[in-house]
Order: sequence, then C-alpha cells, then structure tokens
Amino acid sequence: MKRFAALALVVAMLLSGCVLEAERRTVFEYSDQMTNAEFYTLPADLPAGEPGDLIRAKTIESAPAGTRAWRVLYHSTDLAGDDIAVSGVVIVPDLPAPKEGRTVVSWAHPTTGSAAACGPSLSLTPFSLIEGMANLLAQGYAIVATDYQGMSLPGPSSYLIGVTEGNNVLDAVRAGKNLPDISLGDKVLLWGHSQGGQAALFAAQQATSYAPELDVRAVAVAAPAASLTDLLSDDIIDVSGVTIASLAIPAMVEVYQHRYPDDDLWSILTPAGQKAAPQVEQLCLLTQTDEIHAITGPLVGGFVTSDPSTTEPWKTILTENSAGGSPLGIPVYIAQGLDDKLVIPTATADYVKGLCAAGEKVQFDEFAGITHALVALTAIPSVLSFFASVEKGDAPQNCV
Repeated sequence: MKRFAALALVVAMLLSGCVLEAERRTVFEYSDQMTNAEFYTLPADLPAGEPGDLIRAKTIESAPAGTRAWRVLYHSTDLAGDDIAVSGVVIVPDLPAPKEGRTVVSWAHPTTGSAAACGPSLSLTPFSLIEGMANLLAQGYAIVATDYQGMSLPGPSSYLIGVTEGNNVLDAVRAGKNLPDISLGDKVLLWGHSQGGQAALFAAQQATSYAPELDVRAVAVAAPAASLTDLLSDDIIDVSGVTIASLAIPAMVEVYQHRYPDDDLWSILTPAGQKAAPQVEQLCLLTQTDEIHAITGPLVGGFVTSDPSTTEPWKTILTENSAGGSPLGIPVYIAQGLDDKLVIPTATADYVKGLCAAGEKVQFDEFAGITHALVALTAIPSVLSFFASVEKGDAPQNCV
C-alpha cells in the first residue's frame, strides 16, 4: 500500500512539473513493471493468428521525451511453420509522419541469454539495448524490436535458430503496422548486432518469400554471427565460446530432435557439458555473468567431445543456421571490430568475400581497436549514412 501511495505522490509531482525528465522516466519505469506480469501472461486458449497479428499492446509510459512507445505481443512462426507468440517493443518519434508513413527499422538484439526472463522488453529500461536508437529516431525512423521466441514469453528457445529469429524480426514490423494511428509505412530497414546480426541476415534472406508485402530495402549488421560453423569452432576454446554453445546446443536439440535422435545430439557434449548447459540456459547474460562464468569457466577444454563444425549431425545443423543459404538481393552493410574475440574478424571477412563473389552489394567497414561489445555503437554513423543512401536509391559498396 505504501508503494502505491508513494507512486501516486510522485505522479502528482510529475503532473505539476516538479520532477525532471530523468525522474519522470524512473517513476514510470517502475509503474510499467507493476503491470508486466499480467501483460506477459498468455491466455491458455490463445487462438491462432496470422503472422504479425497483435495479441495485445501496452503503452510504455517511460518512453523517452519526444517519443511514443508500446510493448507488444504478436503472432509469428517458428522453423516448423507453427504459430507462436512473440514479444517486443515499438517506438516512434513524436513528430508528424511522412505521407507514405515512416520507414521502419527492425532491430535485432545481441545475446542477452535464452530464458524467458532475459527478454529485453521485460527490462526496466526496454530500450537500452537498441543501439543507435536516439540517432535513428532523430532521423524520423520508427523502430520495432523483437525479443525472439522464448524470451519474455514461455516457449522453446530460438537462440541462433536463424529461420525463427528472422521470422520474428519481420513479424515485429507487421505487428507495429497493426498498432493504430502511428503511420508505419511499407519501407523496412534491418539492423542487428551479433546474434541479432544473424537474425537480421536471415530476415533479409526470407523477406521476399515470407513477408512479400514489406518493402525491405537494406540490412545492416555489426559483428554478425553469420557462420555458426566458425562461431562454434573458433570460440569453444574459451569461456565466451562455452557460454554461447551452452545457449545454442539445448535450443538446437529441442528444435531438431524430430529429425535426429536425442542421444546423437547430446553426445556432442561431455557429461559435464550436458549437466552444465541446461543450467546456463536459465541465466541471463547481462545480469548473471558471474554465475554463468562460474559454470562455464571450469569447462573450457572439457565441454565438447568433438568439434561441432565437423561432426554430424551438428555440421549440418550449424550450416543450416548460418547466413548465406539464400541470396540477399538488397544492399548490406557489415561492420567488424578487429579486436573482436568472439566473432573472429577473419570469419566475417570470409562471409563478405562470399557475398561479393555472389554479386551482392556490400559495404564492409573494419574498425581497428574495436571489440565485439563496441562495434555496433562505433558503426552507428556509418549505418545512418548507409541507410540514408539506400533511401535515396544509391547504396555504397566496396566489394573488390
């Protein structure tokens, strides 16, 4: 009761103009959190819907000044084509929209974990992981940001499951367009970092067949998890690699167990690895890093029984979830930090070479001294310039 009384008092102060913007947002962040449990609880008899159909939406009162925002639950589809519920956020600048509607940037977030509790939209500050958000809004773009299947809502993890993530990224745009009175147009730009880079690339590959009504113009990615055969081979020798594999392998076992026997899939992990992976899968990377590393650190060198990138059926599974299986057909921007120890720079360079050889329009920027965590923020000015060029019908490229 005291908590609600205090909240009412501060709200009254807000309305009287006595509290600054930072305090206003803090008050409403906690107010938003009070209704999250109800909002994210799905009805047991949820009817099926078309991809992008809204299940429900809720205004985010703590949205930054000069913007309007919503948490959304919407229908999407998974790798098997089944109807699933997914969550995310939508944010737009509080400015008049162009006659044709706002161009939409669909943001795909980097790894935060794979458990429901790790979904970015659940956060007290649900916009904090949208890299470049303020810059994009200032340019007049609308932003949609999926959580991916299994995050914020119950359900199987979709961690590094390319088709499912890509569907979720595209259906977030459809969901945003289904909100009333915010004037989202058909033009779409995709933007993702790390895991989100993989998701954005799969969305680009799938857009023509999966969401033909959307005019997907370009895709920009930073340190993308484009080649899972490289990612789960190069990185599994350190604590970050064991952490990534601990999230990916259980998700892939669940998705692919209809095709391969469980024993064949789990046998890629040592007994200690099989015990640890489900524990790590329940933790969130940004808030429980110490707990994760306490589990994964001792397993470096003793997590897998063989290299997944060369051991079947894992070689096939990782290849299917690596970008490049279908043409992009739209301009692509790729940023890579040369001090990245997670997505190895040579792996990204090899992916770029493949795109260039296939005749794709690619702008590739490498940033000396930049790590995996900082590459997306470092690349924001280049991403904005790239998007502006695409909007004008002239995408830069530097394939040799």
